[in-house]
Amino acid sequence: EWGWKIFEAFEKYAKHETGGYTSLDDVTTIPPGRRDKMETFWLAETLKYLYLLFGDTDVLPLDKYVFNTEAHPLPIFMPSEEVRGAGWSRS
Repeated sequence: EWGWKIFEAFEKYAKHETGGYTSLDDVTTIPPGRRDKMETFWLAETLKYLYLLFGDTDVLPLDKYVFNTEAHPLPIFMPSEEVRGAGWSRS
């Protein structure tokens, strides 16, 4: 429910009429002042969380992948018993 309210707020206050989303000056004022730019991290770091909330769970199994901070899915690495028993030592 909170995720949906956040999405609706993006649509209402940050969506630009010609496409994209603008950053805001102060989210505690209504209406917020709008800036003339879209932050580069917004697409990856914000939309990633909306994807995780609302995306189909069978598209990318979250028990097999983890997202890094730039929203790249990386396979979860499970070391073998041999590697774990070695204590991961490089020497």
